[in-house]
Amino acid sequence: MKTLVVYDIPDDRIRVKVFETCKDYGLIHIQYSAFLGPLNQNRRQELYQRLRRILGKKEGKIIICPICDKDLALMLEIAMPEEAACQVKEASKKGPVIY
Repeated sequence: MKTLVVYDIPDDRIRVKVFETCKDYGLIHIQYSAFLGPLNQNRRQELYQRLRRILGKKEGKIIICPICDKDLALMLEIAMPEEAACQVKEASKKGPVIY
């Protein structure tokens, strides 16, 4: 089973600790504040406890969500390469962009 971890933490120091902890558990960084990877129930619970201690009483939110392989296979992704996104942004500065 895969585990999705997403977080919104304003404190840079704590955010870096959460980032490093997710990497320590073998999760893959998929977005700025999101990780995904295989974890069994015991490892997911360990991760929860560790992240809970890191966040403590500081402001922030961490979501740890198990996702079965069947549901993961239904995932849809929309992605634009960074270079293409920059070209669209530059073109829009010159006037309206019509698609």
